[in-house]
Amino acid sequence: MTTGHPLGIQLYSVRDDIAPAALGGTLARLAALGFTHAEPYDILTDPDGLGAALRGAGLRASTAHASVVRHEVTAVLDAAESLGVETVITPYVDPASITDRSGVERLAETLNSAAGPAAERGIRIGYHNHDFEFAQTVEGVPAYELLVDLLDPAVVLELDVYWAGVGGADVFELLPRLGERVRLLHVVHEREPGNDRPVLGVDTAGRMAEVLALTAATVELPVVEVVAHHSDVWPLVERNAAYFLKRVNA
Repeated sequence: MTTGHPLGIQLYSVRDDIAPAALGGTLARLAALGFTHAEPYDILTDPDGLGAALRGAGLRASTAHASVVRHEVTAVLDAAESLGVETVITPYVDPASITDRSGVERLAETLNSAAGPAAERGIRIGYHNHDFEFAQTVEGVPAYELLVDLLDPAVVLELDVYWAGVGGADVFELLPRLGERVRLLHVVHEREPGNDRPVLGVDTAGRMAEVLALTAATVELPVVEVVAHHSDVWPLVERNAAYFLKRVNA
């Protein structure tokens, strides 16, 4: 299946099905559901094998999760360049590392420092949030707000809409305020069965059409992520794919 507009999936959603022997078949299955992009979460172990599997499935990996906090920047950029990755996103940091201003400043400096050498290779550096960046406050504001203020504009944001709401954000207020800083979204229409995690902010359940409408002019790629699963994940992935395909191609 081909689509008129890009739609990605974070491969962590199907993490139980991407062992080397299964990777090609899993990527082909995702492509058949209408996904045009796959967002890897491990580009360092076997970039050549990953690249071959992506090409075989007809999928692009224009974005990838790879931490410039945990890994050596040159190694990350080498792998990204070999895969055609245009944006390398740090997906997670230890929540305890950003409980005060100095911790947030260190994170911002690490991301900002990586942005220069990345740009020389035609690659952007990005950051992906979870809930704690919004739930933890520093000097009276969410740590995420302070981080964004300290980041070089060259560092792009991949806003995980679900996690932001869980942490306490009103995404419908946040997205317009951040504007073009948010170039990528993590979205999920139907969450995994049994997810009763409390939402401290504004719940986006059932409101993904509003989220996409708010970001239509600025977001380059919505990426589906099924955060957790406790049974066969594929029916959930299929339903999310069908939902978002209708909206990105409307």
